[in-house]
Amino acid sequence: MPPEVPPRRMNTFTYPPNYSFPRHRFRTVLRDSTKQPIVLVACGSFSPVTYLHLRMFEMAKDYVRQHTDFEIVGAYLSPVSDKYKKPGLLNAHHRDQTSSWLMVDAWEAFQNYQRTAVVLDHFDYEINQVLGGVHTQDGEHRDVRVMLLAGSDLISTMSEPGVWSHTDLEHILGRYGTFIIERAGSAVDQAIDSLARWRHNIFLVPQLIQNDVSSTKVRLFLRRGLSVRYLLPSAVVDYIEENRLYLEDGPGSEKGKEKEIGTG
Repeated sequence: MPPEVPPRRMNTFTYPPNYSFPRHRFRTVLRDSTKQPIVLVACGSFSPVTYLHLRMFEMAKDYVRQHTDFEIVGAYLSPVSDKYKKPGLLNAHHRDQTSSWLMVDAWEAFQNYQRTAVVLDHFDYEINQVLGGVHTQDGEHRDVRVMLLAGSDLISTMSEPGVWSHTDLEHILGRYGTFIIERAGSAVDQAIDSLARWRHNIFLVPQLIQNDVSSTKVRLFLRRGLSVRYLLPSAVVDYIEENRLYLEDGPGSEKGKEKEIGTG
């Protein structure tokens, strides 16, 4: 039997000036009343956003439709805070602009560094407390389940002792759950074995067409004056060129480079 779902944590959230939670593409009415409504949240640098970031949502959507009893009512990118101090991390203003065609929540980007568990609590609060969740076509209220969307490198770090606190793992994987996109060259079976307590809430999504484009590789191309067109959406390429971004990645960007993963 799956472990008991941890209770909703009550948090007091602080907000940047003029902040409003994006809801323009959030569906408030379920199409199928037999489904459980979910929202996908991808946390990361997105510096810059690539086609693989976007494909993650499409792959998860296909998996949800074909293999689960969920219905996606919203999907969000949540860029990390400027204070994360990661090499190559642009100011949140630029990262938000380069993702402007998606539903992007800027709350995390303008905070002090926030743990992933707190970010998911923020989405849960905004969607279920402020917006009031969703309704079926017959008017029945339903709470929305927030779920983390990430690459297999994330689940690998979750299985490493000391990287994530057990409390946060219990909250992220026990209360919310996650969709993990399998990436080329990554072995997730051993990581999943280490997280067996929450296996029922971990959904592995196969990447049927391999794509190893990363923001790190894109920044390297840009610093070398190489084209990144068709690696990124055209609007992102145009914005980068117009604002002359990523020409320098900052001191120490190639030496002692941090992993491109969230840490609990």
